[in-house]
Amino acid sequence: MRAQFWKRIKMAVSEVSSAKMFGGFQKVFSHESTQLKCKMNFGVYLPPQAESGKCPVLYWLSGLTCTEQNFVTKACAQRAAAEHGIIIIAPDTSPRGCNIEGEEDGWDFGTGAGFYVNATEDKWKTNYRMYSYVTEELPSVVNNSFPVDSDRQSVFGHSMGGHGALICYLKNPGKYRSVSAFAPICNPISCPWGQKAFSGYLGSNKDTWKEYDASELVKKYQGPPVDILIDQGTADSFLPAGQLLPDNFVAACTESKVPVVLRMQEGYDHSYYFMASFMDDHIKHHAKHLKA
Repeated sequence: MRAQFWKRIKMAVSEVSSAKMFGGFQKVFSHESTQLKCKMNFGVYLPPQAESGKCPVLYWLSGLTCTEQNFVTKACAQRAAAEHGIIIIAPDTSPRGCNIEGEEDGWDFGTGAGFYVNATEDKWKTNYRMYSYVTEELPSVVNNSFPVDSDRQSVFGHSMGGHGALICYLKNPGKYRSVSAFAPICNPISCPWGQKAFSGYLGSNKDTWKEYDASELVKKYQGPPVDILIDQGTADSFLPAGQLLPDNFVAACTESKVPVVLRMQEGYDHSYYFMASFMDDHIKHHAKHLKA
């Protein structure tokens, strides 16, 4: 039966790497994306429980400049995922190799910086459709290729990916059981990173920008009760630089009576050292909802 399962996987996606870890397997697969018009890699941690039945699935969205490898090799999430029997999916952060003029010019726009939006500007709209990729195409590929319980899925992320996790959750009430984030870009229409990305991908209409801003989306959220967990390091250099703006999100949640827990973690920065330190808490947060 297991041989037939892996044969079916190979028909949909191609295995790039595999390593046994905490009784399960950390793998990387590639596939041809119809949304992004290019080959995409994504990491998959299959806990030992996946050999005998379907498991809930947790999607991780990474930050600026990252590939799927950053989470796979640095986040220290696999042990807790094995303990709780959760599959973790970690995609890349943008299309790659699309040969669009300017996509390699900066680290905060273009390659490695898809910002989890569907671009509308002519130059980018064919390939830069990361929102539809992570909310529609990738889950379809995952559901058809791995032993996931598609009714039990959650999302979390870091920085740009924390922004992505929050908007995916808020724009799709009931689709995800839970959400959490590490140092998310909480109010992109009001920070330099977001303004650069949104003007480039979405154009000058700032009403369109609001549809991809968690601090705006939470004001009109209507859906199941939420349980949002955010960790933010106090030594994060991007915090005083005005790139993250967690207080704006908390204020919007308070105004809208949406529960949120913001934990300020003393002395921690923006790196994976910070995320690894609190990853177990986040996996436990999601397990509570995924296994309810």
